[in-house]
Amino acid sequence: MSWSHRSTRTGALSAGLTALALVAATVVAPQAVADPVADLHDFADGPQGWFSYGGASSSSVVDGELCVVVPAGTTNPWDVAAQHDDVTFDEGGTYTVSFTAHATAAVSVPLRAGIGWPDDVSATVALGAQAQDYAYAWTPGFGGTGNVSFQLGAQAVDYTFCLDDFRISGDVELVAEDFDGALPTGWSANGWTVTSQPGEGEPLCLAVPAGSDQYAGLVLDGVPIEEGGNYRLGYTASSSSGATIRTVVGENAPPWRTAFVDSTALDTALTEHELAFTSPVTFPERSDDPAVGVGQVALQMGGRGDHEFCITSLSLAKVATPPPAYEPDVRGPVRVNQVGYLPDGPKNATVVSESDQPLAWRLEDAAGASVATGRATPSGTDPSSGLAVQTVDFSAYRTPGTGYTLVVGDDRSDPFAISSDVYAQLRYDALNYFYPVRSGIAVDVPDDRYDRPAGHVSGPDGAVKKGDLGVACLTAADDGASWSYGTWTCPAGYTRDVVGGWYDAGDHGKYVVNGGIAVAQLMSLYERTLHTPNAARGALADRTLDVPADEDGNRVPDVLDEARWELEFLLAMQVPTRSGMTVSATDRRSLDGMVHHKIHDVGWTGLGLLPSQDAQERRLHRPSTAATLNLAATAAQGARLFERYDKKFAERLLQASRTAYAAAARVPDLYAPASAGQNGGGPYDDTEVADERYWAAAELFLTTGEKRFARDVERSPLATADIWSRSGFSWGSVAALGRLDLATVPSRLASRDAVRASVVAGAEKYLGWQQADAFGTAYPGEADGSYVWGSSSSVLNNQVVLATAYDVSGDVRFARAVLESMDYLLGRNALNVSYVTGYGTVAASHQHSRWLVPPPPGTVSGGPNSQRGTWDPVMNRLYPAGHDCAPQLCYVDDIEAWSVNELTINWNAPLAWVASFVADLGSSGLPAAPVVTRHPADVCARTGTAVTLRAEATGVPAPSVRWQVRSPRRGWVDVPGAKGASAALRVVVTPATDGDEYRAVFRNASGSAVSHTARVSLVRGHR
Repeated sequence: MSWSHRSTRTGALSAGLTALALVAATVVAPQAVADPVADLHDFADGPQGWFSYGGASSSSVVDGELCVVVPAGTTNPWDVAAQHDDVTFDEGGTYTVSFTAHATAAVSVPLRAGIGWPDDVSATVALGAQAQDYAYAWTPGFGGTGNVSFQLGAQAVDYTFCLDDFRISGDVELVAEDFDGALPTGWSANGWTVTSQPGEGEPLCLAVPAGSDQYAGLVLDGVPIEEGGNYRLGYTASSSSGATIRTVVGENAPPWRTAFVDSTALDTALTEHELAFTSPVTFPERSDDPAVGVGQVALQMGGRGDHEFCITSLSLAKVATPPPAYEPDVRGPVRVNQVGYLPDGPKNATVVSESDQPLAWRLEDAAGASVATGRATPSGTDPSSGLAVQTVDFSAYRTPGTGYTLVVGDDRSDPFAISSDVYAQLRYDALNYFYPVRSGIAVDVPDDRYDRPAGHVSGPDGAVKKGDLGVACLTAADDGASWSYGTWTCPAGYTRDVVGGWYDAGDHGKYVVNGGIAVAQLMSLYERTLHTPNAARGALADRTLDVPADEDGNRVPDVLDEARWELEFLLAMQVPTRSGMTVSATDRRSLDGMVHHKIHDVGWTGLGLLPSQDAQERRLHRPSTAATLNLAATAAQGARLFERYDKKFAERLLQASRTAYAAAARVPDLYAPASAGQNGGGPYDDTEVADERYWAAAELFLTTGEKRFARDVERSPLATADIWSRSGFSWGSVAALGRLDLATVPSRLASRDAVRASVVAGAEKYLGWQQADAFGTAYPGEADGSYVWGSSSSVLNNQVVLATAYDVSGDVRFARAVLESMDYLLGRNALNVSYVTGYGTVAASHQHSRWLVPPPPGTVSGGPNSQRGTWDPVMNRLYPAGHDCAPQLCYVDDIEAWSVNELTINWNAPLAWVASFVADLGSSGLPAAPVVTRHPADVCARTGTAVTLRAEATGVPAPSVRWQVRSPRRGWVDVPGAKGASAALRVVVTPATDGDEYRAVFRNASGSAVSHTARVSLVRGHR
């Protein structure tokens, strides 16, 4: 093997990459370098060893600074100086000198340190009236004791020089290794085979087998790390497959704390990488207690398929200068939807500004011509971002075009379009995410980067134990310390073939509860086209998506083909009859008809691993009631949708749904443990399944029309509950899936009007939050102000409720709120970034995934997550304790930052739903709402008094009015006889009607509606 020793140099995916050059390490046992001015000179208690000399100069400590009055007219720079003696340097040491300084005149002065000319080092310091921070790197070629001085003379004017926070620190080399083609003493490599030959300057090369654990790699123990210490780590390495290396400085024993974690894609050529960090923890060099971990450096390369890893050198140094605090690059203050706006839709932007005066703005076209102007509205400090902002509304401008920019002062937004088809492709890209994440099938898509062999159809050499054929049950031996399934009885020899379905997220696991909500939303976005005139029906026909050849042109809508792939997997996860499986040895309830909660590897795999390369063993986890009801719900929905395309499959789905529903009634309390099987997969634990039961009953009723399912729906405690939470619905809170389908799918449910009213009421709640938000998002954050994990999906699922309310009521306000929330997702946010890959000037492109690198266009990132306890090591490094981020700012586009930047099927499903909705709005247009010229006003009258509520509206054609009253049980209901062209309603005020709310709902022929509400109250004291 021949190697080129020339290497390219790259930056690292790390916060605060140091600007100082990494000095090549050349010794195995490096000598520590002394700190010549180890203590910070902050002049809090006097000059701290500093003095001045020369002419009429004088020095003193003023307000915590050392200040020197310097006279004009001296001949040489060294005629006047501020100096510190007894500074010792080591020859060849690397030093950082840092300080803050300013002067009353703009002057440049030499900074010198040494033991006598010519044995010195120097820098030129340009001073001004404002205090500045300075830092210089010195590597003296001499050793000894001397001094450091600012040479202040030879200036043409009198001035005063002031100094603060001075320090000279030396770097301490902790590790300095040149591998020279061999594994050095003290290093371990997991028993991997060394493929290189020893030789000076040669890389150490290791054959990394596919089956090795993701945490396996090249390791050196005994590295001391100090809390608060600043470190610089460098290595030069390559991978024959371009795999991602996970660099860890951390603990070599439980609890496996980490000082630093970084993931970087290696090149196939040797490439130098530099990383800088401040450690939040302390690891001793060694310990007499085996239970206490010590520090180690680990380059983890396992779990990434067969490849060869090579490295020439590695160094780790403790340095004086901390990496700068992480500051996201937000580029500019004008935030817009970086993709664009519909011509007749809302067009809003947010401008970050401390000004409390309305800012002037102008809209420019691609040629730079001003086409619209106006003034922004100051909105104060936005709580979710901590930013003072103003909002801009340019909705009145409707001319289609591309290359528009919004200009505020000297600042310009990213370019965007105004077009009716601005969302047309996003509908398909969001749906095309699902084929590349299919399990058990070879992927062949137009973008060859995502083509790959089938995953988990078998293990190496056809060993089915490592694929999804013949998968056995998880045992305590598989799961070790996290085993918490107790005495679950899985019969000897029990296996299931569970090939298929979608990989859940960035890993290789498949989870029924997450697959359930995802497939339900894909089916619902198709089912929407069957029941609302607002949808473009042909947009989701056959031959509209990237699907396998045998599904292309099969006369089945492609979105249903995609849904079927997941439904088949869910069916395979159902426990067959006469399985012999019971809850436990003492609880003999049969688990026949129940559904296994999940299947995944027994150990985590590393980044950069195709599913077909995964050599981990796979295991089925215990059935759960939540998973069982997920199958009952999704299979029932699928049964009614596939009825016209494949009756046998529809019958199979309905039978499985009935069986699962009955099984969940027999075993209503079997929950997935929070700790079970986290080695290789997430728990997806859920101990509240009333929502799953309500959802399943709803879908079974809508499919069968059977009264027993209608009774179960209406007897559910969730039938009338306020289920519209701030963070929206999710895999663990699915009641909204049932409520939304009950509102939109035609049925004879007695309470259907109330269900539809409740959806509108929920949308009103989200609308209020959306309209009050300075960035226009339908997600208001949690009650404590935080943003949750997967906040992008919270925005999207709240948009689904708003969109459904539009379909139900025709109220165009809800459709406009959906559109404006898209602005947030596509760039109008605190970070000025689009959370959808491929959409926008700056978009997320490093989502956490083992093989979708970069993710395909139309992939949504999880988004900001400010709940620190859920963070990954990258987020904890960027924002160490005491350095919190505002909720909207708690995000980084880093492949290792899984707590903010993962991709998942249950996040892309609502993106596809919403993208389809807004694409339909683009093709059909937003109906113009009636113009209300008089709306009902609150009234207060004595008991028995008759009052008249009046409302008037205009429009072409003339709108009709319907009066409604709010019922505590049923929400808004029509007032009998109060509809038609009449705009007045007569109400008698009595104690029974005190506080009642009435609203006038105006609707035009296009279906668009607006409403206004009035409250009727008794005059106090006259009851």
